[in-house]
Amino acid sequence: MEQYIGTTERWLLTPVVLMFLALIIYFLLRKIGWKVRAATGFALISPWLIGFIIFTAFPLIYSLYLSFTNYSLFGTPKWIGLKNYIYIFTSDYEFWPSVRLTLLYAVFTVPIGVIGSLLIAMLLNNRIKGIGVFRTIYYLPAVMPDVAVALIWRWLFNSQSGLINYALSPFLKLFHIGKIDWFGDPKYVLWAFIIMSVWGIFGTNTVVFLAGLQGVPRSLYEVADLDGASPWIKFWNITIPQISPVILLQVVMGIISALQIFTVAMFVRPTTGAGIFMNQLIYNRGFTQLHMGQASAIAWVLFVIILAFTLLVFKSTPAWVHYEGEIKR
Repeated sequence: MEQYIGTTERWLLTPVVLMFLALIIYFLLRKIGWKVRAATGFALISPWLIGFIIFTAFPLIYSLYLSFTNYSLFGTPKWIGLKNYIYIFTSDYEFWPSVRLTLLYAVFTVPIGVIGSLLIAMLLNNRIKGIGVFRTIYYLPAVMPDVAVALIWRWLFNSQSGLINYALSPFLKLFHIGKIDWFGDPKYVLWAFIIMSVWGIFGTNTVVFLAGLQGVPRSLYEVADLDGASPWIKFWNITIPQISPVILLQVVMGIISALQIFTVAMFVRPTTGAGIFMNQLIYNRGFTQLHMGQASAIAWVLFVIILAFTLLVFKSTPAWVHYEGEIKR
């Protein structure tokens, strides 16, 4: 009971301390000549800035430093230069299979997620009776915990009593194939995760696309109808250009999410014969094997991969992303 009382006291004390710091910052800024509005604004965002510096910026910079050290969570980090990077690129037997598995997963799942979410959103954009109920049902996956989802999929893919093997049994018998060991056979691990990624079609992604579709002016479709445009012409020349910024958002967020897959993979626990995802490798290397320097190096390689893919997508935007009022040069 005393532990809960202490935790409650700290939770109550935190906003008081942050408010006090904001007031100190306000008076300091006013003293050095800042105007009232600027000092007030900076003071109000100072709790967020302090949290960002302590919990995001500092760990990020410190992890970069650790990637050049030999550190085991105990003792003092020892500077070793580029040895961690040289090791993971040349001698680490787990690194390249991990990169391969992670990239293949992203290559397959991002298009499935974007296209699938768009198709579902287009269905939910129709004005039919009870559409609000369907929209609620399709959003439910967004509020389900990842751990629960992982355990459900683990049961569905069970090689003996799983529902997926049961549903596929007529086709498997037709081709004289036994029950598939989805998470035990390296040949099927990637495909199992790709099937699981279909879950990501529903939820927030569909809602975002639905909001984008509802923002397309109806007058554009009415003019196209007068010209005798087919549904495909309207979709390709009106819908896609109008929601292209939403598609950009979904592609970028999909890439980031796919390359950072972790929770589901950790709880499903497939065979390591097909490799493990990069975030799993980071966790294992840092907190299981206690090679925090190598874990930090792998994390920064993953960061560079995500950054590279994101920059490539943004580099391509002039060719396919349309913004309202933008003049094409």
